Amino acid sequence: MVKSEGPAGGVTHTAPGGSPEPVLLTLEELTERTGLTVRTVRFYTSRGLVPPPIRRGRSGYYSAEHIARIELVLELQSHGFTLSAIERYVAGIPDDATPEEIALARTMLAPWQSDLPVEMDLAQLERKAGRELSADDLATLQALGVLRVRGSSYLVASNQLAIGVRLLELGFPREVAVAAAAVYQEHGEQMAKELYEVINEQLAPLYDDAATSEHFREIMERLKPLSVGGLVTAYESAVARAARNPRGPR
Repeated sequence: MVKSEGPAGGVTHTAPGGSPEPVLLTLEELTERTGLTVRTVRFYTSRGLVPPPIRRGRSGYYSAEHIARIELVLELQSHGFTLSAIERYVAGIPDDATPEEIALARTMLAPWQSDLPVEMDLAQLERKAGRELSADDLATLQALGVLRVRGSSYLVASNQLAIGVRLLELGFPREVAVAAAAVYQEHGEQMAKELYEVINEQLAPLYDDAATSEHFREIMERLKPLSVGGLVTAYESAVARAARNPRGPR
């Protein structure tokens, strides 16, 4: 096997047949590319968030798959995912997923609604809510999807906060909020999985490099609000049908 310098300072290995294998990066080059420290890369590897380096003799190298998985982890962190939540998410990605498939998963993580959550501490949140919030109140608002915890602060859907606070004032049970959240989570995960398959199998192949195509990214950004609207419409229709036949088919 012949080894030569590849683009961006990486190493390209040429197989006996003459076809070059993907460019590989050293650990130092990987940290320069991703902005992470050596310690962080090794921590991610120890937690299974990033695969071990590819061994070439005594040296370890990193591929486009390593970069894609690191970028996915950073994207999840930016959305307020805890370490345990990131581990669960990453565990659901097949080991043989290509960098393009991982990049598509990252693209779909971007907000699907235009109203981005606002980060607040507890004092700011209570001022915005116009009242003190107990631990139970916060748990109910979290179950309702009004806020998410990020460390010692909260990511708040400010356009939904007044509705959530009013439900608290009306005595809306926390147990019901938790049960409803479980329904949303279960069916939301299934819908996300099926939509990902549709985009990955039917839309992404239409572009030479969907992972980096600006055209593809723009389509995804414009598709997201329409998808949310379509979901709301489908949900409203389903609720109307259920109301007309509350006991279901006999």
